Amino acid sequence: MRGAFGAVAAVLGSAAALPASAAALSPSASAVADDHLTVTVRHAGSGRDGTYELSCHPGAGSHPDVGGACQALDRNTRWGRDTFAPVAPGTVCTMLYGGPATAHVTGTWAGRPVDAAYDRSNGCEIGRWDRMVPLLPDLGT
Repeated sequence: MRGAFGAVAAVLGSAAALPASAAALSPSASAVADDHLTVTVRHAGSGRDGTYELSCHPGAGSHPDVGGACQALDRNTRWGRDTFAPVAPGTVCTMLYGGPATAHVTGTWAGRPVDAAYDRSNGCEIGRWDRMVPLLPDLGT
């Protein structure tokens, strides 16, 4: 019986420590401070092509909309999910062509390395691109 009580106490003790351990599971303050991305956009037209640097938390860099880009990234960041994940294999997508624009995003976000390619070759890719506006230029659909 005493062993069972000890196990219950250990569980209760770890439950009391849950907020601290949950905080340890989220990106650390130093990881967030190191958020830095390089965004290269091609074939977007209207002066939108180029390579831009972006840092968030605090925001800085050569990106044309640092604050908006950081907000888009924060809005799309979920614990346990890749913010820059490609469209899942086997996904059924509309055969809608959004133009020749491409983008390549590299760097570090939420303490994780980033190397993501974007295009507008179908409805799924257009939606993936549009979720990252204004990190990526708004090309409309």
